Formats: sequence, structure tokens, C-alpha cells
Amino acid sequence: MHRKLDPRINLAVIYGSTREGRLCETIAAWTIAQIEGDGPFAVDAIDPAELGSPTRHPPRDDAALLALKERIALADGFIVVTPEYNRGYPAPLKLLIDSVGREWRGKPVAFVSYGGISGGLRAVEQLRLVFAELHAATIRDGVAFTNAWDQFDASGQLVDADRAERAMATMLAQLHWWASALRNARDSVPYGQFAA
Repeated sequence: MHRKLDPRINLAVIYGSTREGRLCETIAAWTIAQIEGDGPFAVDAIDPAELGSPTRHPPRDDAALLALKERIALADGFIVVTPEYNRGYPAPLKLLIDSVGREWRGKPVAFVSYGGISGGLRAVEQLRLVFAELHAATIRDGVAFTNAWDQFDASGQLVDADRAERAMATMLAQLHWWASALRNARDSVPYGQFAA
């Protein structure tokens, strides 16, 4: 069944941290501000801290889980905003990813990462493996904030925005291409028949 074609891409921005006082809120807000406007995306911000999700895998009929699955299913693509903690990504992000299954399939995932000297890239490399297992396609280019706590001022504004904004524009262009192409492909031939 073909859906009525909406030229805008439904893009879910997923917060990767639930820590108290997290920098994730600032970076996710910057990310969403870069996307919103008259552009080709409709944004849904998914924050695991606000989902009412349990701290372990819920039963299949859990209301919060069913709502999350519906939001992931409606998305044509994703941006994961993730910190790097101890050379990896946070446990709440892994729980969110693993709580959903086929809804990820045949969709692109991009990353905005942050951390110390690595800018969160070690967490992103691990996430690429996870999303490959879920039959999602990760975008090559991303945005990485090294020593992220020095990059934003007290009001949450990026101090030197030019480089990050250029990186975001490149990533969004790639994400739009992949999301459009894969949405058309999923509408023509459902991907699920190829997934193990």
C-alpha cells in the first residue's frame, strides 16, 4: 500500500543521555534548531528521560514501549545525539535502541556526538555496528564536538558555529538523500522480507 507522498522527511532526533545536568539537552537543542524551519524535515524529538520507560526491558504490551515503537515506525530517518562515556555510548540509549526492532529497518541514521578529545567518535563507531545489525544504514558524515563543555556558552549558544554548521549541512544533505531514497524503496518493496 502506497502512502500519500509527503515531500518532507520525518526525522527523529534521539537524545542519547539521561544523566542529571546532561549536556545532551544543549546539543540536541542546537541540532534541532539547525533542522527546523522551512527545510525538508519534520522533527520529532525523542528523549528517553521523558518517555516514562523502565530501566530494564519492558513487557511487549507496555504503553510507553508501544508509543516509542510507533514514533520510530513513523520516522523516515534518525539523528542520534550521543555522548561518549568511558569510550562507549550510554546504557539508556542502548535500551531504547534494543527495545525497538523492525521499526529501524531500511532507514538511515546520522550522528551528532560529543565528548572529550575524541568528540564522541568512539561511541559512534560502536553505534554503527549496532545499527547495521538492525538493518539500518548509517550516514558517513556527522558532527562531533570535541571538549564539548568548552564549545557552548552559558546560554547554550555554540561559541564558534561555522565549522559545526558546515558539518551539519553536509550531514543533513546526505541524510535527506538516503531518507528519500530509502522511503521510496520501502514504499515499493517492504524491506522486512529481506531481514533475518
